[in-house]
Amino acid sequence: MIYPEKIKAKTSDKILKICMGLSIGIMLLLLLMNKLVTPNIPWAALANAGILYTWIVVIYSIKKNVNIAGHVLLQIIVLSILMIYIDYILGEKGWAINIAIPIMIMIANLIMLVLTIVSYKKYMKYAIYQLIIVLASMVPVILVTEHIVQDKTLSIIATSISILNFIIGLVLSAKDIKETIIRKFHF
Repeated sequence: MIYPEKIKAKTSDKILKICMGLSIGIMLLLLLMNKLVTPNIPWAALANAGILYTWIVVIYSIKKNVNIAGHVLLQIIVLSILMIYIDYILGEKGWAINIAIPIMIMIANLIMLVLTIVSYKKYMKYAIYQLIIVLASMVPVILVTEHIVQDKTLSIIATSISILNFIIGLVLSAKDIKETIIRKFHF
């Protein structure tokens, strides 16, 4: 069997820089086209936000030994910012805070639950990220109490799922957590 030659790191970096340069060129071209053709509709800003998001994911994913839970957390943060930006560009309809972010939090918790069930022995590796996701899921509830969010149903469901998921993770990994605490604190 003949295998393809492995690309050298130097060549790989060069390809990455060329692609990034092309992306910047495309972003500038889109802005120019938007200004010339339809200046009152900011579609280039949305396209450029998508290109920027894609590069954040690519650069983060290229790193070796990426913790999956860390990747999930990064996706929540970056996608939340992207959704709020798109909502702002489209005229602040409120769908990002009312619908998109709570749904992303629910999906992140589903992923974390699967990670916990599949690799509960490594729960300590994911626990801090799970805790950060629980804290992030409190933001929609704070926005509900401040009357910034009109539809509180999804926000409350997302926060409840986060808390429940964290508790399930603790229960599934209670023995390992106890052993880790004993080992770390020499009880």
